[in-house]
Amino acid sequence: MEAHSAPFVFALDQGTTSARAILFDRRGIIHGLAQQEITQHYPQPGWVEHDANEIWQAQLAVARAVLRDNGVSATQIAAVGITNQRETTVLWDRATGQPLHHAIVWQDRRTAGICDELSAAGHANLFQQRTGLVLDAYFSGTKLKWLLDHIPGARARAERGELAFGTIDSWLAWKLTGEHVTDPSNASRTLLFDIHRQCWDDELLALLDIPAALLPRVVASSGEIATLNAEWLGAPIPLAGMAGDQQAATFGQACLDIGMAKNTYGTGCFLLMNTGQQPMASWHRLLTTVGWQRNGQTTYLLEGSVFMGGATVQWLRDGLGLIASAGEVEALAASVPDNGGVFFVPAHTGLGAPYWDPSARGALFGLTRGTTRAHIARAALEAIAFQSAEVLQAMEKDAGQGLSELRVDGGASRNDLLMQFQADLLGVPVVRPKVTETTALGAAWLAGLAVGFWQDEAELTALWQADRRFEPAMPAHQRATLFSHWHRAIERTLGWEKEE
Repeated sequence: MEAHSAPFVFALDQGTTSARAILFDRRGIIHGLAQQEITQHYPQPGWVEHDANEIWQAQLAVARAVLRDNGVSATQIAAVGITNQRETTVLWDRATGQPLHHAIVWQDRRTAGICDELSAAGHANLFQQRTGLVLDAYFSGTKLKWLLDHIPGARARAERGELAFGTIDSWLAWKLTGEHVTDPSNASRTLLFDIHRQCWDDELLALLDIPAALLPRVVASSGEIATLNAEWLGAPIPLAGMAGDQQAATFGQACLDIGMAKNTYGTGCFLLMNTGQQPMASWHRLLTTVGWQRNGQTTYLLEGSVFMGGATVQWLRDGLGLIASAGEVEALAASVPDNGGVFFVPAHTGLGAPYWDPSARGALFGLTRGTTRAHIARAALEAIAFQSAEVLQAMEKDAGQGLSELRVDGGASRNDLLMQFQADLLGVPVVRPKVTETTALGAAWLAGLAVGFWQDEAELTALWQADRRFEPAMPAHQRATLFSHWHRAIERTLGWEKEE
Protein backbone atom coordinates (compact mmCIF):
# COMPACT_ATOMS: atom_id res chain seq x y z
CA MET A 1 0.00 0.00 0.00
CA GLU A 2 1.33 3.45 -0.93
CA ALA A 3 2.05 5.52 2.18
CA HIS A 4 -0.21 8.41 1.15
CA SER A 5 -3.19 6.10 0.51
CA ALA A 6 -3.13 4.59 4.03
CA PRO A 7 -5.89 6.11 6.20
CA PHE A 8 -3.94 6.85 9.41
CA VAL A 9 -0.84 8.45 10.89
CA PHE A 10 0.38 7.19 14.28
CA ALA A 11 1.83 9.42 17.01
CA LEU A 12 3.88 7.97 19.87
CA ASP A 13 3.81 10.54 22.69
CA GLN A 14 6.23 9.69 25.50
CA GLY A 15 5.61 12.16 28.31
CA THR A 16 6.98 12.66 31.81
CA THR A 17 4.21 10.73 33.53
CA SER A 18 2.85 8.42 30.81
CA ALA A 19 3.35 6.79 27.44
CA ARG A 20 0.59 7.40 24.93
CA ALA A 21 -0.19 6.33 21.39
CA ILE A 22 -2.73 8.17 19.23
CA LEU A 23 -4.06 7.37 15.76
CA PHE A 24 -5.07 10.35 13.62
CA ASP A 25 -7.09 10.30 10.41
CA ARG A 26 -6.67 12.58 7.42
CA ARG A 27 -8.81 15.29 9.05
CA GLY A 28 -6.50 15.35 12.08
CA ILE A 29 -9.23 13.75 14.19
CA ILE A 30 -8.35 11.16 16.85
CA HIS A 31 -9.34 7.65 15.77
CA GLY A 32 -7.88 5.81 18.76
CA LEU A 33 -5.85 6.44 21.92
CA ALA A 34 -4.16 4.38 24.62
CA GLN A 35 -2.18 5.53 27.66
CA GLN A 36 -0.06 3.88 30.36
CA GLU A 37 1.53 5.60 33.35
CA ILE A 38 5.25 5.24 34.01
CA THR A 39 6.93 5.01 37.40
CA GLN A 40 8.63 8.04 38.91
CA HIS A 41 11.79 7.28 40.93
CA TYR A 42 13.08 9.75 43.55
CA PRO A 43 16.33 8.22 44.90
CA GLN A 44 17.32 11.43 46.73
CA PRO A 45 15.76 14.87 47.29
CA GLY A 46 15.99 16.79 44.01
CA TRP A 47 16.72 13.65 41.98
CA VAL A 48 14.17 12.28 39.48
CA GLU A 49 14.68 9.14 37.40
CA HIS A 50 12.81 6.87 34.97
CA ASP A 51 13.51 3.29 33.94
CA ALA A 52 14.24 3.55 30.20
CA ASN A 53 13.27 -0.09 29.67
CA GLU A 54 9.91 0.56 31.33
CA ILE A 55 9.41 3.55 29.01
CA TRP A 56 10.12 1.35 25.98
CA GLN A 57 7.84 -1.46 27.14
CA ALA A 58 5.03 0.99 27.98
CA GLN A 59 5.34 2.77 24.63
CA LEU A 60 5.25 -0.52 22.73
CA ALA A 61 2.30 -1.76 24.79
CA VAL A 62 0.13 1.31 24.14
CA ALA A 63 0.99 1.29 20.42
CA ARG A 64 -0.09 -2.34 20.12
CA ALA A 65 -3.21 -1.67 22.23
CA VAL A 66 -4.44 1.15 19.98
CA LEU A 67 -4.12 -1.00 16.87
CA ARG A 68 -5.77 -4.01 18.54
CA ASP A 69 -8.62 -2.08 20.16
CA ASN A 70 -9.49 -0.20 16.96
CA GLY A 71 -9.08 -3.07 14.54
CA VAL A 72 -6.29 -1.27 12.66
CA SER A 73 -3.34 -3.09 11.07
CA ALA A 74 0.16 -1.69 10.60
CA THR A 75 -0.38 -1.65 6.83
CA GLN A 76 -3.04 1.02 7.34
CA ILE A 77 -0.52 3.43 8.88
CA ALA A 78 1.19 5.85 6.50
CA ALA A 79 3.87 6.95 8.98
CA VAL A 80 4.85 7.16 12.64
CA GLY A 81 5.85 10.34 14.48
CA ILE A 82 7.61 10.40 17.85
CA THR A 83 7.28 13.20 20.39
CA ASN A 84 8.82 13.11 23.81
CA GLN A 85 9.59 14.63 27.18
CA ARG A 86 12.68 16.67 26.39
CA GLU A 87 16.15 16.73 28.02
CA THR A 88 15.67 13.41 29.86
CA THR A 89 18.95 11.55 29.39
CA VAL A 90 19.57 7.88 28.55
CA LEU A 91 22.98 6.16 28.27
CA TRP A 92 22.97 2.63 26.83
CA ASP A 93 25.19 -0.16 25.53
CA ARG A 94 25.16 -0.33 21.73
CA ALA A 95 25.79 -4.10 21.71
CA THR A 96 23.10 -5.17 24.18
CA GLY A 97 20.66 -2.24 23.89
CA GLN A 98 20.56 -2.08 27.69
CA PRO A 99 20.70 1.20 29.66
CA LEU A 100 23.66 1.60 32.03
CA HIS A 101 21.60 3.58 34.56
CA HIS A 102 18.09 4.90 35.06
CA ALA A 103 17.29 7.82 32.77
CA ILE A 104 17.90 11.18 34.47
CA VAL A 105 14.70 13.21 34.05
CA TRP A 106 14.56 16.87 32.98
CA GLN A 107 13.26 17.85 36.45
CA ASP A 108 16.35 16.38 38.15
CA ARG A 109 18.59 18.96 39.91
CA ARG A 110 21.62 16.82 40.83
CA THR A 111 23.89 18.63 38.37
CA ALA A 112 23.24 22.16 39.66
CA GLY A 113 26.75 22.15 41.17
CA ILE A 114 28.32 21.32 37.78
CA CYS A 115 26.44 24.27 36.26
CA ASP A 116 27.64 26.56 39.07
CA GLU A 117 31.26 25.49 38.48
CA LEU A 118 31.00 26.11 34.74
CA SER A 119 29.42 29.53 35.36
CA ALA A 120 32.11 30.43 37.91
CA ALA A 121 34.73 29.51 35.31
CA GLY A 122 33.15 32.03 32.92
CA HIS A 123 31.54 29.62 30.44
CA ALA A 124 27.86 30.60 30.76
CA ASN A 125 27.95 33.12 27.90
CA LEU A 126 29.56 30.61 25.52
CA PHE A 127 26.84 28.05 26.22
CA GLN A 128 24.13 30.66 25.76
CA GLN A 129 25.59 32.02 22.51
CA ARG A 130 26.04 28.60 20.93
CA THR A 131 22.97 26.75 22.24
CA GLY A 132 20.42 29.49 23.02
CA LEU A 133 20.03 28.00 26.52
CA VAL A 134 20.87 29.17 30.02
CA LEU A 135 23.43 27.01 31.81
CA ASP A 136 21.07 25.00 33.99
CA ALA A 137 20.66 21.46 35.32
CA TYR A 138 17.39 21.27 33.35
CA PHE A 139 19.26 20.39 30.13
CA SER A 140 20.87 17.10 29.08
CA GLY A 141 24.57 17.96 28.82
CA THR A 142 25.40 18.05 32.53
CA LYS A 143 23.21 14.98 33.15
CA LEU A 144 25.28 13.02 30.60
CA LYS A 145 28.51 14.31 32.19
CA TRP A 146 27.26 13.10 35.58
CA LEU A 147 26.56 9.60 34.19
CA LEU A 148 30.03 9.40 32.62
CA ASP A 149 31.60 10.64 35.86
CA HIS A 150 29.73 8.21 38.13
CA ILE A 151 29.45 4.94 36.16
CA PRO A 152 32.79 3.10 36.43
CA GLY A 153 34.52 2.81 33.06
CA ALA A 154 31.74 4.58 31.16
CA ARG A 155 33.84 7.39 29.68
CA ALA A 156 36.49 4.99 28.36
CA ARG A 157 33.79 2.76 26.88
CA ALA A 158 32.15 5.84 25.32
CA GLU A 159 35.45 6.84 23.70
CA ARG A 160 35.71 3.34 22.19
CA GLY A 161 32.27 3.78 20.63
CA GLU A 162 30.61 1.11 22.77
CA LEU A 163 27.94 3.37 24.30
CA ALA A 164 25.16 5.58 22.97
CA PHE A 165 23.57 8.71 24.43
CA GLY A 166 20.12 9.92 23.56
CA THR A 167 17.12 11.84 24.74
CA ILE A 168 13.89 9.81 24.80
CA ASP A 169 13.24 10.30 21.07
CA SER A 170 16.61 8.71 20.29
CA TRP A 171 16.04 5.85 22.73
CA LEU A 172 12.65 4.98 21.22
CA ALA A 173 13.94 5.34 17.64
CA TRP A 174 16.85 3.00 18.48
CA LYS A 175 14.50 0.38 19.93
CA LEU A 176 11.98 0.68 17.09
CA THR A 177 14.35 0.94 14.10
CA GLY A 178 17.92 0.21 15.20
CA GLU A 179 18.99 3.70 14.06
CA HIS A 180 20.77 6.14 16.40
CA VAL A 181 19.14 9.48 15.49
CA THR A 182 17.67 12.63 16.97
CA ASP A 183 16.13 15.76 15.46
CA PRO A 184 17.26 19.39 15.86
CA SER A 185 14.42 20.27 18.27
CA ASN A 186 15.66 17.67 20.75
CA ALA A 187 19.37 18.22 20.02
CA SER A 188 18.88 21.92 20.77
CA ARG A 189 17.94 21.03 24.39
CA THR A 190 21.19 19.25 25.26
CA LEU A 191 23.66 22.16 25.81
CA LEU A 192 25.83 20.36 23.22
CA PHE A 193 24.31 21.58 19.93
CA ASP A 194 25.21 24.78 18.07
CA ILE A 195 21.80 26.04 16.92
CA HIS A 196 23.41 28.42 14.39
CA ARG A 197 25.62 25.87 12.57
CA GLN A 198 23.14 23.08 13.44
CA CYS A 199 25.71 20.57 14.55
CA TRP A 200 27.26 19.15 17.72
CA ASP A 201 29.80 21.58 19.15
CA ASP A 202 33.31 20.22 19.88
CA GLU A 203 34.20 23.05 22.26
CA LEU A 204 31.12 22.46 24.44
CA LEU A 205 31.71 18.70 24.36
CA ALA A 206 35.27 19.29 25.58
CA LEU A 207 34.10 21.53 28.45
CA LEU A 208 31.79 18.73 29.64
CA ASP A 209 34.30 15.95 28.80
CA ILE A 210 31.78 14.14 26.60
CA PRO A 211 33.13 11.92 23.76
CA ALA A 212 31.54 12.74 20.38
CA ALA A 213 31.24 9.00 19.63
CA LEU A 214 28.25 8.89 22.02
CA LEU A 215 26.08 11.25 20.04
CA PRO A 216 23.19 10.46 17.68
CA ARG A 217 23.03 11.55 14.06
CA VAL A 218 20.86 14.67 13.67
CA VAL A 219 18.11 14.26 11.07
CA ALA A 220 15.21 16.46 9.93
CA SER A 221 12.13 16.65 12.18
CA SER A 222 10.01 15.76 9.14
CA GLY A 223 11.45 13.30 6.63
CA GLU A 224 11.81 9.58 6.01
CA ILE A 225 14.09 9.00 8.99
CA ALA A 226 14.09 5.20 9.36
CA THR A 227 11.72 2.21 9.24
CA LEU A 228 10.08 0.48 12.19
CA ASN A 229 11.01 -3.19 12.36
CA ALA A 230 8.02 -5.35 11.42
CA GLU A 231 8.26 -7.36 14.67
CA TRP A 232 6.95 -4.45 16.75
CA LEU A 233 3.60 -3.64 15.11
CA GLY A 234 3.24 -6.33 12.44
CA ALA A 235 4.63 -4.59 9.35
CA PRO A 236 7.41 -2.13 8.53
CA ILE A 237 6.26 1.50 8.87
CA PRO A 238 8.21 4.70 8.04
CA LEU A 239 9.40 6.72 11.03
CA ALA A 240 8.93 10.15 9.47
CA GLY A 241 8.49 12.67 12.28
CA MET A 242 10.41 13.53 15.48
CA ALA A 243 10.14 16.56 17.75
CA GLY A 244 10.36 17.42 21.43
CA ASP A 245 6.96 17.73 23.09
CA GLN A 246 6.74 21.53 23.30
CA GLN A 247 7.95 22.07 19.74
CA ALA A 248 5.52 19.41 18.52
CA ALA A 249 2.69 21.15 20.37
CA THR A 250 3.62 24.46 18.71
CA PHE A 251 3.46 22.75 15.31
CA GLY A 252 0.21 21.00 16.28
CA GLN A 253 -1.30 24.38 17.19
CA ALA A 254 -0.51 25.50 13.62
CA CYS A 255 1.73 28.30 14.94
CA LEU A 256 3.47 28.24 11.58
CA ASP A 257 3.87 31.98 10.96
CA ILE A 258 6.22 34.44 12.64
CA GLY A 259 4.75 35.91 15.83
CA MET A 260 2.26 33.10 16.49
CA ALA A 261 2.47 31.64 20.00
CA LYS A 262 1.03 28.88 22.15
CA ASN A 263 0.94 28.11 25.87
CA THR A 264 0.68 24.56 27.19
CA TYR A 265 -0.81 24.49 30.69
CA GLY A 266 0.54 21.27 32.14
CA THR A 267 2.39 20.59 35.38
CA GLY A 268 4.34 23.66 34.36
CA CYS A 269 3.51 26.09 31.57
CA PHE A 270 5.48 26.18 28.35
CA LEU A 271 5.15 29.24 26.14
CA LEU A 272 6.67 29.22 22.66
CA MET A 273 6.64 31.83 19.91
CA ASN A 274 7.58 31.28 16.27
CA THR A 275 10.42 33.66 15.31
CA GLY A 276 10.96 32.36 11.77
CA GLN A 277 14.11 31.17 10.00
CA GLN A 278 16.63 33.02 12.18
CA PRO A 279 17.42 32.31 15.85
CA MET A 280 16.47 35.34 17.94
CA ALA A 281 18.64 36.10 20.96
CA SER A 282 16.64 36.95 24.08
CA TRP A 283 17.40 40.01 26.19
CA HIS A 284 14.81 38.92 28.75
CA ARG A 285 16.24 35.57 29.85
CA LEU A 286 14.13 33.43 27.57
CA LEU A 287 15.47 30.42 25.67
CA THR A 288 16.21 30.39 21.94
CA THR A 289 15.47 26.94 20.57
CA VAL A 290 14.96 25.03 17.34
CA GLY A 291 11.30 24.45 16.58
CA TRP A 292 11.50 21.97 13.71
CA GLN A 293 13.39 21.32 10.52
CA ARG A 294 11.75 20.24 7.27
CA ASN A 295 12.44 20.66 3.55
CA GLY A 296 15.90 22.00 4.38
CA GLN A 297 14.52 24.90 6.42
CA THR A 298 14.77 25.39 10.17
CA THR A 299 12.14 27.26 12.19
CA TYR A 300 13.26 28.79 15.48
CA LEU A 301 11.26 29.58 18.60
CA LEU A 302 11.54 31.67 21.73
CA GLU A 303 10.58 29.68 24.82
CA GLY A 304 9.75 30.53 28.38
CA SER A 305 8.74 28.08 31.07
CA VAL A 306 6.76 28.45 34.28
CA PHE A 307 7.61 25.75 36.82
CA MET A 308 4.32 25.76 38.76
CA GLY A 309 1.29 25.67 36.45
CA GLY A 310 -1.12 22.83 37.12
CA ALA A 311 1.24 21.85 39.94
CA THR A 312 -0.11 24.89 41.82
CA VAL A 313 -3.58 23.33 41.84
CA GLN A 314 -2.10 19.94 42.80
CA TRP A 315 -0.49 21.62 45.81
CA LEU A 316 -3.85 23.11 46.87
CA ARG A 317 -5.20 19.56 46.79
CA ASP A 318 -2.29 17.53 48.20
CA GLY A 319 -0.40 20.08 50.29
CA LEU A 320 -3.19 22.17 51.79
CA GLY A 321 -6.23 19.90 51.37
CA LEU A 322 -8.29 22.88 50.17
CA ILE A 323 -9.89 20.76 47.42
CA ALA A 324 -10.45 17.02 47.06
CA SER A 325 -9.79 16.95 43.30
CA ALA A 326 -8.17 19.34 40.84
CA GLY A 327 -11.47 19.67 38.98
CA GLU A 328 -13.07 21.41 41.96
CA VAL A 329 -10.83 24.46 41.79
CA GLU A 330 -12.77 26.36 39.09
CA ALA A 331 -16.11 26.25 40.92
CA LEU A 332 -14.47 27.19 44.23
CA ALA A 333 -12.57 30.10 42.67
CA ALA A 334 -15.70 31.27 40.83
CA SER A 335 -17.68 31.38 44.10
CA VAL A 336 -16.04 34.75 44.89
CA PRO A 337 -16.10 37.75 42.52
CA ASP A 338 -12.36 38.47 42.80
CA ASN A 339 -9.22 37.49 44.73
CA GLY A 340 -10.14 39.63 47.75
CA GLY A 341 -6.70 41.25 47.62
CA VAL A 342 -4.91 37.88 47.90
CA PHE A 343 -1.87 37.21 45.68
CA PHE A 344 -0.14 33.85 45.56
CA VAL A 345 3.41 33.42 44.16
CA PRO A 346 3.88 29.65 43.64
CA ALA A 347 7.70 29.72 43.71
CA HIS A 348 7.80 26.35 45.48
CA THR A 349 10.74 25.19 43.34
CA GLY A 350 12.09 28.65 42.52
CA LEU A 351 11.01 30.84 39.61
CA GLY A 352 11.59 30.15 35.91
CA ALA A 353 11.49 32.71 33.08
CA PRO A 354 11.97 35.62 33.13
CA TYR A 355 13.47 35.58 36.67
CA TRP A 356 15.43 32.28 36.77
CA ASP A 357 15.76 32.47 40.55
CA PRO A 358 16.14 29.01 42.13
CA SER A 359 16.27 30.61 45.61
CA ALA A 360 12.79 32.20 45.37
CA ARG A 361 10.12 30.48 47.47
CA GLY A 362 6.34 30.45 47.43
CA ALA A 363 4.25 32.92 49.42
CA LEU A 364 0.70 34.17 49.97
CA PHE A 365 0.18 37.93 50.34
CA GLY A 366 -2.76 40.13 51.30
CA LEU A 367 -4.44 37.76 53.78
CA THR A 368 -7.09 39.28 56.05
CA ARG A 369 -9.70 37.90 58.45
CA GLY A 370 -12.08 37.95 55.50
CA THR A 371 -9.90 35.67 53.36
CA THR A 372 -11.49 32.30 52.55
CA ARG A 373 -10.31 29.14 50.82
CA ALA A 374 -12.14 30.42 47.72
CA HIS A 375 -9.92 33.53 47.61
CA ILE A 376 -6.81 31.35 47.88
CA ALA A 377 -8.11 29.07 45.09
CA ARG A 378 -8.76 32.09 42.90
CA ALA A 379 -5.33 33.58 43.66
CA ALA A 380 -3.75 30.23 42.70
CA LEU A 381 -5.46 30.19 39.29
CA GLU A 382 -4.60 33.84 38.74
CA ALA A 383 -0.94 33.08 39.57
CA ILE A 384 -0.77 30.67 36.64
CA ALA A 385 -2.03 33.45 34.36
CA PHE A 386 0.24 36.13 35.85
CA GLN A 387 3.34 33.97 35.37
CA SER A 388 2.37 33.14 31.79
CA ALA A 389 1.63 36.79 31.02
CA GLU A 390 5.08 37.86 32.24
CA VAL A 391 6.77 35.37 29.93
CA LEU A 392 4.65 36.51 26.98
CA GLN A 393 5.40 40.16 27.69
CA ALA A 394 9.12 39.32 27.64
CA MET A 395 8.63 37.50 24.32
CA GLU A 396 6.87 40.48 22.80
CA LYS A 397 9.78 42.73 23.82
CA ASP A 398 12.35 40.31 22.37
CA ALA A 399 10.39 39.84 19.14
CA GLY A 400 9.58 43.53 18.77
CA GLN A 401 5.95 42.76 18.00
CA GLY A 402 2.76 42.15 19.92
CA LEU A 403 0.69 38.99 19.96
CA SER A 404 -2.56 38.93 18.01
CA GLU A 405 -3.81 35.88 19.94
CA LEU A 406 -2.56 33.12 22.22
CA ARG A 407 -3.37 29.50 21.38
CA VAL A 408 -3.68 27.25 24.43
CA ASP A 409 -3.66 23.55 25.28
CA GLY A 410 -2.91 21.23 28.19
CA GLY A 411 -5.13 20.14 31.06
CA ALA A 412 -5.69 23.54 32.67
CA SER A 413 -6.73 25.08 29.33
CA ARG A 414 -10.13 23.46 29.97
CA ASN A 415 -10.58 25.83 32.94
CA ASP A 416 -12.75 28.63 31.51
CA LEU A 417 -12.19 30.97 34.47
CA LEU A 418 -8.41 30.71 34.04
CA MET A 419 -8.59 31.21 30.27
CA GLN A 420 -10.79 34.31 30.61
CA PHE A 421 -8.45 35.81 33.21
CA GLN A 422 -5.48 35.02 30.93
CA ALA A 423 -7.15 36.91 28.07
CA ASP A 424 -7.93 39.82 30.41
CA LEU A 425 -4.31 40.06 31.59
CA LEU A 426 -2.86 39.84 28.07
CA GLY A 427 -5.40 42.08 26.39
CA VAL A 428 -5.59 39.67 23.41
CA PRO A 429 -7.88 36.71 22.66
CA VAL A 430 -7.02 33.30 24.09
CA VAL A 431 -8.03 30.49 21.72
CA ARG A 432 -8.59 26.85 22.68
CA PRO A 433 -8.58 24.33 19.79
CA LYS A 434 -11.04 21.52 19.15
CA VAL A 435 -8.23 18.94 19.17
CA THR A 436 -6.40 19.55 22.45
CA GLU A 437 -3.95 16.65 21.92
CA THR A 438 -1.69 19.13 20.17
CA THR A 439 1.63 17.47 21.07
CA ALA A 440 0.68 14.18 19.44
CA LEU A 441 -1.02 16.01 16.57
CA GLY A 442 2.19 17.95 15.87
CA ALA A 443 4.21 14.73 15.69
CA ALA A 444 1.57 13.21 13.40
CA TRP A 445 1.58 16.28 11.15
CA LEU A 446 5.39 16.24 10.86
CA ALA A 447 5.32 12.55 9.93
CA GLY A 448 2.36 12.87 7.57
CA LEU A 449 3.88 15.77 5.64
CA ALA A 450 7.04 13.74 5.00
CA VAL A 451 5.15 10.90 3.25
CA GLY A 452 2.55 12.97 1.39
CA PHE A 453 -0.33 12.10 3.73
CA TRP A 454 -0.83 15.86 3.99
CA GLN A 455 0.43 18.06 1.19
CA ASP A 456 1.64 21.25 2.85
CA GLU A 457 1.39 23.54 5.86
CA ALA A 458 -1.55 25.41 4.32
CA GLU A 459 -3.58 22.18 4.50
CA LEU A 460 -2.68 21.83 8.19
CA THR A 461 -3.64 25.43 8.93
CA ALA A 462 -7.04 24.75 7.37
CA LEU A 463 -7.48 21.61 9.52
CA TRP A 464 -6.82 23.49 12.79
CA GLN A 465 -10.13 24.57 14.34
CA ALA A 466 -10.95 26.71 17.36
CA ASP A 467 -13.25 25.35 20.04
CA ARG A 468 -13.63 28.63 21.93
CA ARG A 469 -12.20 32.16 21.89
CA PHE A 470 -11.91 34.07 25.17
CA GLU A 471 -12.02 37.80 24.42
CA PRO A 472 -10.37 40.26 26.84
CA ALA A 473 -12.91 42.25 28.86
CA MET A 474 -10.91 43.84 31.69
CA PRO A 475 -10.38 47.64 31.73
CA ALA A 476 -6.72 48.67 31.28
CA HIS A 477 -6.56 50.46 34.65
CA GLN A 478 -7.73 47.32 36.48
CA ARG A 479 -5.13 45.23 34.64
CA ALA A 480 -2.39 47.72 35.61
CA THR A 481 -3.41 47.62 39.27
CA LEU A 482 -3.36 43.83 39.36
CA PHE A 483 0.09 43.68 37.75
CA SER A 484 1.41 46.26 40.23
CA HIS A 485 0.34 44.07 43.14
CA TRP A 486 1.71 40.95 41.46
CA HIS A 487 5.13 42.54 40.93
CA ARG A 488 5.26 43.65 44.57
CA ALA A 489 4.51 40.07 45.59
CA ILE A 490 7.20 38.65 43.28
CA GLU A 491 9.83 41.04 44.63
CA ARG A 492 9.26 39.76 48.14
CA THR A 493 9.87 36.11 47.15
CA LEU A 494 13.11 36.61 45.20
CA GLY A 495 16.28 35.38 46.89
CA TRP A 496 14.34 34.08 49.89
CA GLU A 497 16.57 31.03 50.47
CA LYS A 498 19.72 33.18 50.33
CA GLU A 499 18.64 35.45 53.15
CA GLU A 500 20.27 35.02 56.56
